[in-house]
Amino acid sequence: MRRRTTPDSFDATAVRPWNAQLDGLGYGGDYNPEQWPAEVRDEDVRLMREAGVNILSVAIFSWATLEPREGELDWTWLDETMDSLHAASIQVALATATASPPPWLTRKHPEILPRLADGTVLHQGGRQAYAVTHPVHRDYALRMAARMAERYGDHPALALWHVDNEIGCHVPRDYSDSAAAAFRDWLRERYTTVDRLNEAWGTTFWSQRYADFDDVLPPLTVPAIVNPTQQLDFDRFSSDALLDYYRDLRDTLREITPHVPTTTNLMTTTATKGMDYFSWSDDLDVVANDHYTIAADDERHVELALSADLARGVAHGAPWILMEHSTSAVNWQPRNRTKAPGEMLRNSLQHVARGADSVMFFQWRQSRAGAEKYHSAMVPHAGTDTDVWRSTVDLGSALQRLGEVRGSRVVARAALIVDYPAWWAAELDSHPTQELRYMDEVRSWYTALWDQGVTVDTVTPHTDLAGYDLVVAPTLYLVDDEGAANIARAAERGATVAVTFFSGIVDSHDHVRLGGYPGAFRDLLGVRTEEFYPLQAAETVHVTGKAVGGDATADLWTEKTHVLDGTEVVASYDDGALAGHPAVTRRNVGSGAAWYMGTRLERSGLDALVGRLVEESGVAPDGIGPAGVEIVRRRSNDGATTWLFALNHTDADTTLHGVSGIELLGGDAVVGDLAVPAGAVRVVREA
Repeated sequence: MRRRTTPDSFDATAVRPWNAQLDGLGYGGDYNPEQWPAEVRDEDVRLMREAGVNILSVAIFSWATLEPREGELDWTWLDETMDSLHAASIQVALATATASPPPWLTRKHPEILPRLADGTVLHQGGRQAYAVTHPVHRDYALRMAARMAERYGDHPALALWHVDNEIGCHVPRDYSDSAAAAFRDWLRERYTTVDRLNEAWGTTFWSQRYADFDDVLPPLTVPAIVNPTQQLDFDRFSSDALLDYYRDLRDTLREITPHVPTTTNLMTTTATKGMDYFSWSDDLDVVANDHYTIAADDERHVELALSADLARGVAHGAPWILMEHSTSAVNWQPRNRTKAPGEMLRNSLQHVARGADSVMFFQWRQSRAGAEKYHSAMVPHAGTDTDVWRSTVDLGSALQRLGEVRGSRVVARAALIVDYPAWWAAELDSHPTQELRYMDEVRSWYTALWDQGVTVDTVTPHTDLAGYDLVVAPTLYLVDDEGAANIARAAERGATVAVTFFSGIVDSHDHVRLGGYPGAFRDLLGVRTEEFYPLQAAETVHVTGKAVGGDATADLWTEKTHVLDGTEVVASYDDGALAGHPAVTRRNVGSGAAWYMGTRLERSGLDALVGRLVEESGVAPDGIGPAGVEIVRRRSNDGATTWLFALNHTDADTTLHGVSGIELLGGDAVVGDLAVPAGAVRVVREA
């Protein structure tokens, strides 16, 4: 990989806040004026004022319009757009316009196109048809970014650089020749010598030993099973290569506009596996995230909460930008669901409750043509006499009334460990079961905590855990010695630590830790597993013990575990091959405790167990309400003010007790009881 570096003279403190010119929270979306004639653009500005829009992402997919032929630039429409938005007091997150190369570039340089593992070339005609590692593409992209910075760097509408777009969304793994060469360079830097590479990859197996780095390929399609550590390192490399591309574009912008902040829109969802976003966080002046609910998910509001908490985790707890979500249906799911009345506002304010300081959509005006013409927008095909437009205006008004929460933070005493390398490694092939999905385990534990009303921070194994009373590590299959020691220290300091099955099994090279599972956590947990007993499809076992609610059902996974001195068995298998063996254990550690779950409990059993962990740790929920009513608080940085967000995801009206203050959306005083109608949101500045 080839990358310029930020000059040593760069002063990060001189970068202005992205929202310095905004009054309160940000509101807007992707704006694509190049798709529309002048009269529509004029109407757009009028409607934006009506809706309360104050920030827009512009020029994301504009390269071929700005440079229709190589070296021939037409800035007219973008100049007019920047000027008209500034006149309307609307700020711009201006893109580098590099999110999709123009057809003339891929025709002239087809070598920049990415490839799949089987050699299939991904051609021009969609978007992101580029290999981030190819020097020719890199040169063209950097030149385009520099042109944007030189032309608009001093424009008063410019608030933020929007670098490329959803980097890695469509090509998280590229197997082209340029990627292969960059992968070898990455390996040389990581291992220094080919002997160290051979040791790390265990290449004595299947006669894979390398004599030279030049012999190494990406994990292409092969006759049998690709070396697992080769796959894992290619995952690491690919995430780094995508980050390297972002850094190169960012540093090009910084050389010309050092005062303007930069970001790119991440996709911290339970489905986006390709990039280790925690390793990206320090390179973003503000974290921006895209999120779309999944129509087939009956608990999509819980997945939204987890994704928002992931974005906040990547931001180290700081406020972040919701760069994209949808006003209603999307276009890319098997069955694209129209949002119910009030759902768009509820989705939006759920992100705000969990730390977003801006709410933005894809896109402002629904396209007439192209692949996303049936993706909803703030201005729909049917125009302004629509529920969608009225919801757009109502949301803008609501965000104006919530402007005072800007800059405040969510504070949590429970931590959920999420680790992308562990995710990659846990889902490699040739494991005890191919049915295990890392994010399913993370989400099941998150859901149990959500059901208890407990707000959590998402953290990595290396995060300082000193401020947390409850730490949960689901399926942390891969963990290095430092991460395992960090988690153990949390228990020693007084936290309740919960570790689940298939954790601590391998080191950072995907080498099994010998001596019995769970490897890195054996001493902390006081258990030793001699063999895994994965369950077959539809096979279940019963688990008994007060900690799981008396009698619970488990599936997917069991294991033959022995307890060491001082470890208590709190639940056992009641039937199956392991009847009588421990299923859940607990051990006193320092001032805290370490729990081990050797199986996957169904929901009621997990809820009971999490209730026990919450009680033992002393972690209190942000509020008590009926099932399906979400309560989250944001707090001012000085701790003097708190804002309670109550989101009713049910079809029944409810009342929360013990709430006093001013309800900001309606302006009413609240003394003791807060009514939250079905599907509604209430935000109270607490007394």
